[in-house]
Amino acid sequence: MLEFKNVTKDFKDGNQTIQAVKPTSLKFEKNELIAIIGPSGSGKSTFLTMAGALQTPTSGDILINNQDISKMSQKALAQTRMQEIGFILQATNLVPFLTVKQQFKLLAKQKKDILSEEAYQKLMKQLNLDAIENKLPSEISGGQKQRVAIAKALYTKPSIILADEPTAALDTENAMEVMRILKEQSKEQNKTCIVVTHDERLTSYCDKVYHMEDGVLEEVQN
Repeated sequence: MLEFKNVTKDFKDGNQTIQAVKPTSLKFEKNELIAIIGPSGSGKSTFLTMAGALQTPTSGDILINNQDISKMSQKALAQTRMQEIGFILQATNLVPFLTVKQQFKLLAKQKKDILSEEAYQKLMKQLNLDAIENKLPSEISGGQKQRVAIAKALYTKPSIILADEPTAALDTENAMEVMRILKEQSKEQNKTCIVVTHDERLTSYCDKVYHMEDGVLEEVQN
């Protein structure tokens, strides 16, 4: 599903070269909810942006569904992001002047392969969002906005869901609810879901946990 083969990522800082991600080889499977934890500046976000085809590695290969994205053109990478990746960010990136339902209509114009109307309605009910479809982002709570972001990520039927600190702005109850939903959806819809977080309480929901520090990613016992 998602495989890193001896992947590194370097950045220039003046005359110095910073190795943000040191040689990394691993494979993430379908139906898995994975947490990546570690301190700020450890390389977690860099790892996630490479997994999401937002930037290419300095060396090594990244495969999504057996396709090597490492040498793709920017146009091909954009197509891969649209077809294969669902992003859930700390900032939910909802369009402020569109209702919840209109947010999905906008997505439907950008991508043809989306959930059927029946599957969409089922998802909205599962996420307890069916009652707020006609509300604007300013009229719903932080927890509801985050659940809308999850629904948007699933709506385009991606293979991989990448969540960057998705619970940082939420209280404990809503944070745990978001993780429960992500676990449920990754199992039900056969997805690979990777969550980058500082909050180690969330790892109890995960199938695997990785710790990242100084660019080194290692699996830990959950």
